[in-house]
Amino acid sequence: MAPPPNTLKPDLSALRISDTKRTNSSRGKRWIWIVLAVLVVGLVGAAASAFRNRKVEVETAPAVRPVNGPAGVLNASGYVTPRRRATIAAKITGRVTGVFFDEGTRVTEGQLLATLDDSDVRRALDSAKADRDSSQAAIADFEVQLRNAEIELRRTQQLVKEGVQTQQALDSAVMTADSLRAKIALAKQQVVAAEARIREQQQAVDNCTIRAPFAGIVVSKDAQVGEMVSPVSAGGGFTRTGIATIVDLHSNEFEIDVSESYIAKVANDQPVNAVLDAYPDWTIPAKVRTVIPTADRQKATVKVRISITEPDHIHLSDPAKDPRILPDMGVKVTFLENEAKPGAKAEKSPAVAMVPQKAIRQENGSKYVFVVKGDTLERRAVTTGATRGSDVEILGGIQPDVLVVVNGLDTLRDGQSVQIQK
Repeated sequence: MAPPPNTLKPDLSALRISDTKRTNSSRGKRWIWIVLAVLVVGLVGAAASAFRNRKVEVETAPAVRPVNGPAGVLNASGYVTPRRRATIAAKITGRVTGVFFDEGTRVTEGQLLATLDDSDVRRALDSAKADRDSSQAAIADFEVQLRNAEIELRRTQQLVKEGVQTQQALDSAVMTADSLRAKIALAKQQVVAAEARIREQQQAVDNCTIRAPFAGIVVSKDAQVGEMVSPVSAGGGFTRTGIATIVDLHSNEFEIDVSESYIAKVANDQPVNAVLDAYPDWTIPAKVRTVIPTADRQKATVKVRISITEPDHIHLSDPAKDPRILPDMGVKVTFLENEAKPGAKAEKSPAVAMVPQKAIRQENGSKYVFVVKGDTLERRAVTTGATRGSDVEILGGIQPDVLVVVNGLDTLRDGQSVQIQK
């Protein structure tokens, strides 16, 4: 059967993609992939650059000037501490009415430092004195009555002998005299009790004055006129527990923390050379007074107390009271060999500086350190000398007072940005 004449036939050629359109579509996709690849490479490069330029935390230590003298077996650091240091406080709670010192004031033993309000205790003292005076006045009255009773007793005794008075009258006269003697004894005991109360109240009045327990210098002023002070903390921050802090400069010594790994090199009476951070060119002869027989488990150190000795060329009655030596000053010490004499002279060391052994790094047989300049590292080749305890002599390459890296990544490099660890 033949198809109808008006039936439409599908035109499949309309669905065909031309060669021109197919070429343009492929080029567009190719450009998209190229742009994405460039972006990925850029992001990776930026991340690598940021990682390479990020600041690494490092631990630093200053290069110090070497101390010329006998060879040391150990170096350590610490602080000046007085053996006699006291925070002066009141024995009672009271209001401060006078302060007679300031920071830096030198005081003598027993010197008046401050006064407290004593109006209440003085009234109690006056009351105790009045009780004593009243008892003493009663004694005088009883003694007058007793003399009269004794006269009456003798008269009654005579009359009884003559048969004029009865035995009852005699007994009454005896009782009157004995009663007055008992009243006098009681009044005397009341006087003794009043004297005790007077001494007690006088002590309370004396407690209102605060005096220096020993000669020294005031390093802290902890209370002002009008404030309340108390021997115990009352809480809330409104009550002071101290008036002043006094230190005895004659008792200055050095308190040093020595690593427990090196404590075996320290012994009592061992000679020591000390250098204050404030006076790097002044070597102070000293010796080990005692090694505290306990260790700090958190810091892994042992405390060593060092006494200041008198140099041969300086005749001081007490070298510890040198005005340059102040409490809590930083100090670096070198423990000497036992046969070396403190302050002994020796040939000048060729070392120009000293740094911790941890700062020295090696590469291909050469030694170097990283110096921090601003916030970047600078690699310096160094020549090392003898080892002094935990430090090593630097014969050349760096100068004193520069900061060297003692702890950080093994991948540190010259010019790297760093920040000093707090």
